[in-house]
Amino acid sequence: MNQEKFIAERRLLFGRADDPVRKELTIRIAAPRILDPDSVSFRFDEGTAACSAVFEGLDVPHSEVYGIDTLQALRLASDIDPILRGLQKKHDVTFFFPDGDTYFD
Repeated sequence: MNQEKFIAERRLLFGRADDPVRKELTIRIAAPRILDPDSVSFRFDEGTAACSAVFEGLDVPHSEVYGIDTLQALRLASDIDPILRGLQKKHDVTFFFPDGDTYFD
């Protein structure tokens, strides 16, 4: 990613539910950007935008989503709960708020 400007952040902890050791996870949402024809390999309408969600602390690729405009791209990228639920199942971990409460009930 090239010098993205992050505009939102959430800090969580993760680990196995039965293990007191927790690791930090920082999720950062980048500012949406209007797509350039050379930046992607698909056709799009003028005004189409992309927005990234970066997960630091867990070995997963960043998530890039596309929207019909910057507002939709930002809304889709900031909807991190479905991504976290998938990561929870795939990596067999539980997510926690910094105070220790579980992220999902």
